[in-house]
Amino acid sequence: MKYSRNDAKDYARENMKGIWAAALNPFSDDGSLNERGLRSNIRHWVDDLDIQGLFIAGKQGEFFSMSLAERKRNFEIAVEETGVKAQTIMSCSDQNFDTVLELAKYSEQVGADYIVVHAPILHFVSDQDDTVFNYYHEICKHINIGVAMWSHPDSGYLMSPQLCARIAEIPNIVSIKYSVPRPMYTELTRLAGDKILVSTASEDEWLENIEELGWQLYLCSSPPYLLQSSVDQRMNEYTRLAFKGEFRQARKVRDSLEPVRAALKNTRPGGKPQAHQKYWQELLGQAGGPVRSPLLQLSDEEKDVTKAAFEACGLKV
Repeated sequence: MKYSRNDAKDYARENMKGIWAAALNPFSDDGSLNERGLRSNIRHWVDDLDIQGLFIAGKQGEFFSMSLAERKRNFEIAVEETGVKAQTIMSCSDQNFDTVLELAKYSEQVGADYIVVHAPILHFVSDQDDTVFNYYHEICKHINIGVAMWSHPDSGYLMSPQLCARIAEIPNIVSIKYSVPRPMYTELTRLAGDKILVSTASEDEWLENIEELGWQLYLCSSPPYLLQSSVDQRMNEYTRLAFKGEFRQARKVRDSLEPVRAALKNTRPGGKPQAHQKYWQELLGQAGGPVRSPLLQLSDEEKDVTKAAFEACGLKV
């Protein structure tokens, strides 16, 4: 650990900055984790694209299809390959509470920088806020590592800004990936922006959130390595401009990416986000591969449509 439990907030404020990406996991045709491909992807993201942090084994990474041993191996590889060039936040989300704690403690053991834990799916609960508060409180009291909350509709509910602000008082709660409408995360920034780093996964809103809300962290999804290549890093460019306060120029660069965004979004079948993004990775020269069951693979027709849009979108490779 690079910090103590009580120093976690200060450490994150100083070090948890810039663009963080959620890693897709490449699998081989036989379904096994493609470790070589994962290492190659991480090196590209860190060395070529200058991504400053990686979100490991989350929903993009298909953690729900992975064994506990595979998730731990995922953590190990990420720490080994990022080294001192980038940071890691390990997804310890699970419906089994003991599994969350086991993964959290393993993250500490292997040298992760932070962990993230998704708000739990609740059953037969009327005291929702108190239960969710207790969930994070119980996790945090057993570990020292900095913890990011994560609220998303997949839980069946959204954590309110008031509940998030209450949880933000816990010493080693350092940030949140808040996948909610903008008014909600704006309110949480007002309520608790001095205690935790508030972020959302929408690249569409990243520039405005720097300018209007003073955000320092994009946490996180796949656009940092899908909208960019080693020779075309407009997301990095407009982010740097925005951090320097050059918002007019930043908007110009950001808007120039709209054809790439549109190509990526408009060719994505609704039920196949991971499969589609992995194919886009392959078009960029990254390791992609199949998704694991029960997720759906892209059809040949869907690949043809995606490839045509990719080739016409103006992203330099």
